[in-house]
Amino acid sequence: MADPKQFETDVFSTSEGDLAISFLGHGTLLMTFAGKHIHIDPYSAVADYELLPKADIILITHEHQDHLDKRAIASVRTRETQMILPPICAEELSGAIVMRNGDVRAIDGITVEAVPAYNVVHKRPNGQPFHPKGIGNGYILTFGDTRVYVAGDTENIPEMKALEKIDCAFLPMNLPYTMSPEMVADAAVAMQPKILYPYHFGATDTSQLVELLSDCKDIEVRVRDLA
Repeated sequence: MADPKQFETDVFSTSEGDLAISFLGHGTLLMTFAGKHIHIDPYSAVADYELLPKADIILITHEHQDHLDKRAIASVRTRETQMILPPICAEELSGAIVMRNGDVRAIDGITVEAVPAYNVVHKRPNGQPFHPKGIGNGYILTFGDTRVYVAGDTENIPEMKALEKIDCAFLPMNLPYTMSPEMVADAAVAMQPKILYPYHFGATDTSQLVELLSDCKDIEVRVRDLA
């Protein structure tokens, strides 16, 4: 399992070379582009990170332990690794680049946009959203002419539905923390990604999403092992 070649991987052609996305599981992805390895929310439960490629870039979406896993991060982080995270995570990890919602940076030839990720509907018993507004990030990564959106833990918020020119979108689908299949479908219809991956979906029946979007011929739904 530790060899990334053993994880299911999709390859996309961009104007600046191939982008490979390996599906490690849960909310965790490994992207390889122009010889650079990009780890997103590395999580020890899905892989032995000691045996995975060292990170050129690490992206952390928010502070929850299945997204900010210090052990997994330490396994792939080097002195040269550039780590991007929201302000709340800077309290846990030093030496990182802090990005807030709306920030844009170019890192190793890849444009990184931090976008909002939060709950409106789903809340804890005390009334606090599982993911309050302004705390976590989603990220849009631009590889040449290809834009990849990794939403983080969020609902189908207005900022998501307003996104344009998304080639590939990863949208979370696990109640009560993020979205139902209906909410993911609503967001997808609004933003019209060319390819949609439900991710971080736990026990949710992904076939419901496939059925909901069956008439949307311009959106290809790809289901991978990202429970």
